[in-house]
Amino acid sequence: MIGEPSGRQRRAVVVGAGIAGLTAAVALRQRGWQVEVLERAAEVGPAGSGLSLWPNGLRGLDTIGVGPAVREQSLSATEAGMRDPSGRWLARTDVSGVRDRYGDLVMIHRTDLFDILRGALGDEPLRLGAAVDTVDITRGGVRVRHSLGTAEADLVLGADGINSTVRALHWPDAAPPAYAGYTAWRSIVRPRNPVSSGGETIGRGDRFGIAPLRDGRVYFYGSATLPAGTESPGGELTELRRRFAHWHDPIPDLLAATDPATLLRHDIYELPRLDSYVHGPIALLGDAAHAMTPNLGQGANLAIEDAITAAALFDRYRDIPSALAEYDQARRARVEPLQRLSRRMGIALQLSWMPMVLLRNTIMRMTPTGPALRGLAPVLAWEPPDQLFLDG
Repeated sequence: MIGEPSGRQRRAVVVGAGIAGLTAAVALRQRGWQVEVLERAAEVGPAGSGLSLWPNGLRGLDTIGVGPAVREQSLSATEAGMRDPSGRWLARTDVSGVRDRYGDLVMIHRTDLFDILRGALGDEPLRLGAAVDTVDITRGGVRVRHSLGTAEADLVLGADGINSTVRALHWPDAAPPAYAGYTAWRSIVRPRNPVSSGGETIGRGDRFGIAPLRDGRVYFYGSATLPAGTESPGGELTELRRRFAHWHDPIPDLLAATDPATLLRHDIYELPRLDSYVHGPIALLGDAAHAMTPNLGQGANLAIEDAITAAALFDRYRDIPSALAEYDQARRARVEPLQRLSRRMGIALQLSWMPMVLLRNTIMRMTPTGPALRGLAPVLAWEPPDQLFLDG
């Protein structure tokens, strides 16, 4: 019978050593679980990009004790908003108002966040190069067969990304990831001139975002409405410069400082809605459950929320089925509206028909800051279900 294992340490297998997987592993380990993390890749932590940690994500990281280290390795946002390609502001985010009302908003290099989480995991088994083959529900729990062996557990957390193997095995009828209609380029550069403020610039079917990092480097991204799988004949950096080098400063300087070897390009996909994030003693976290377009900047933050919520509920409910039932209900209610909002934002921000672009920009200029800030409340006001980990 699947439930609370009597008289022994509870065991979990986490599939995927991304942000969701490592956060969940740390949180479970702090609550006395035996944890094994299986990662298909040969190393942990994708380099080459930055990410925004909003107050809700930082609040989750605080509960496992890594918030101070994350803040030390990150840069607090000071200015954000949206401009047109000439540099004229269309909307400005009251960053100080966000900070005063909800907490810190920071930018961090993905590699730095992975290093912090990996350090917090300590000596728990992290098995690199472990590709999962099967995840079988047994009378006593779950058996995971992978390229390096077999693992027995009471619980499996699938945190293995948008193309999740765990999801494919136990959600066979789930719709595949869907192309959002636009592609994205990303890189981290050290520009000739310092960049102190960030934000996003929106044009006609394309965008360019800037986010300063702690050590003088700058993370940037560009996006363009293109068919999936489109290749740039002259190279990706040439295409990026063709599209954006005539936009406002410091965009030309960032592109001039870009090494083509560091430039990443990925088509943007999202995961259609799942009816449940849970199947027996198996639960999906992060992009494996609800990969969304990046327009809210919430992908990593919601992954952290998933992990912290699951760990807290496993501590609240001693039997795994009850914890997973509440996890499923709580996380779908939280995430699904944000998925829809991010999709709608992407449609508006990628508009290319000039009359609609002009209307969009006019509406943005006329919208006061106050209502926009209040509109962030459903996103940023999240609190962990229990403050269980603050005292270790």
